[in-house]
Amino acid sequence: MDPLALTLIELGAVVFCLGLLARLAGRIGMSPIPLYLVGGLFFGAGGLVKLEGMHEFAHLSSEIGVILLLLMLGLEYTAAELVTGLRRSWQAGVLDLVLNFLPGAGLAVILGWGLVGAMVMGGVTYISSSGIAAKVITDLGRIGNRETPTILSILVFEDLAMAVYLPILTATLAGVSFVMGLQTVGISLAVVSFVLVVALRHGHHVSKAVHSENSEVFLLNLLGAALLVAGLAAAMQVSAAVGAFMLGIAISGATAHNATRILEPLRDLFAAIFFVVFGLNTNPSTIPPVLGWALLLAVLTAATKMITGIWAAKRAGIGVPGRFRAGAALIARGEFSIVIAGLAVASGVVPQDLAALATAYVLIMAIMGPLAARFVEPLVKMLRRPVKRPAVLHP
Repeated sequence: MDPLALTLIELGAVVFCLGLLARLAGRIGMSPIPLYLVGGLFFGAGGLVKLEGMHEFAHLSSEIGVILLLLMLGLEYTAAELVTGLRRSWQAGVLDLVLNFLPGAGLAVILGWGLVGAMVMGGVTYISSSGIAAKVITDLGRIGNRETPTILSILVFEDLAMAVYLPILTATLAGVSFVMGLQTVGISLAVVSFVLVVALRHGHHVSKAVHSENSEVFLLNLLGAALLVAGLAAAMQVSAAVGAFMLGIAISGATAHNATRILEPLRDLFAAIFFVVFGLNTNPSTIPPVLGWALLLAVLTAATKMITGIWAAKRAGIGVPGRFRAGAALIARGEFSIVIAGLAVASGVVPQDLAALATAYVLIMAIMGPLAARFVEPLVKMLRRPVKRPAVLHP
């Protein structure tokens, strides 16, 4: 068959199936991410049908998907909000980092994946899925709840930690020498600091540079700027995703709001392809041997996220039900755990088992998180219900 025809057929079938999976996820009230991963597992290496015609397009599309995910994340915050959130939530953020990084890193060491594997798995178990958390909070009508600002402040801290973590991870995965690694990390941190200062003092100029009343021109300006900044960041050995994230922070006000609206369909399309590609590159036969470890890690890190949320909400003076709601909202892992695992697997310096473990872990957590958020409040009320004592009969 003609290669172009094969590519179009495979791409069309995959995108159509993604639509069906998204509809199914919506009907059963869960994130579509686990279904996208399962779809990739079925049609990848070792799956039922191997797709090869769309390989090159899918690879580039998945890279764009990561860039758009981080760009949209950056658009949610201004630099001032990030700084304020960091000041308010740094103690809870540090507790979150320690409690949730160590289980993943420790398991990687136990499995013999070395310090690089520990750094990768620590990141996979640390970062909550802000996309799933935001959707769960909205679906359950908890936007106005007292615990919601506490949840968001922890998610903001995680985003900031990612802006530092990803450049360090990228340098580590590149296998550069210690001195070169320090140099690369130094450049990364300098670039991140520079962009934050620019965003704080001159963000309106950046917004003005990409803004246009014409939606077509606006989309071209925005997408072009995102790819350009991401490419330049990659050329400086800073993660392309971090470059897009920093550009998103620099854009603020009405421009950021319009950018979110106009980019959302593109983000959803390319991000869905990214999850499918991750599944395509994971052999399903490698998952059963690590499934037990994934379950253990899921239970352990669900507990550590609960502890983080309860502790942070208690410090904010929130009642017991709100504390548990805060903890449950942080449990889900998703897009960024896969981004971290995807960077590591693409570098070729971690074993394939790591991709299998990360896939199984995200599948479990992306399902467990929304369920925990939905049922934690009734469970707490049931446990706190006072026990009725039998009435004493007087003669």
